[in-house]
Amino acid sequence: MIVLKRTTSENPDFTLLNNMLDKELVIRDGDEHEFFAQFNKIDRIKHVVLAYNNGEAVGCGAIKKFDEETIEIKRMFVLPAGRGKKVATTILTELESWATELRYKKCVLETGATFKDAIGLYAKAGYEVLPNYGQYVGVKSSVCFCKTLEIRQV
Repeated sequence: MIVLKRTTSENPDFTLLNNMLDKELVIRDGDEHEFFAQFNKIDRIKHVVLAYNNGEAVGCGAIKKFDEETIEIKRMFVLPAGRGKKVATTILTELESWATELRYKKCVLETGATFKDAIGLYAKAGYEVLPNYGQYVGVKSSVCFCKTLEIRQV
């Protein structure tokens, strides 16, 4: 059973998973890795979700403020052994819930055009492709997504 934990980027399990993600991205991004790496700094991220299976950290994701109404999803990663088991979907849903609690109205994110599993995850979760934003404008290997969040009445 997957257990979720809300934490910050100072959590050592997040640091470990983040390092594993970076090693995978060095291979997947190829020559573009240095460009993308500059936008994936993890210091001072206040909203991180970790997924645990039998006490072991198997996945992570984070959110950070993009603008007054929008949160950006960052550092989504699941260990290879946990893929295909809805771990990423569970993390993404929790990040969206947290963003809603923080009163954000939208989520944006960027992923690589060759990351078919990630693209499928976001499309299935209701994200729509939008023109590349910010630092990703003109980057042909990037795909950007947006989702309007359902604001719950308290």
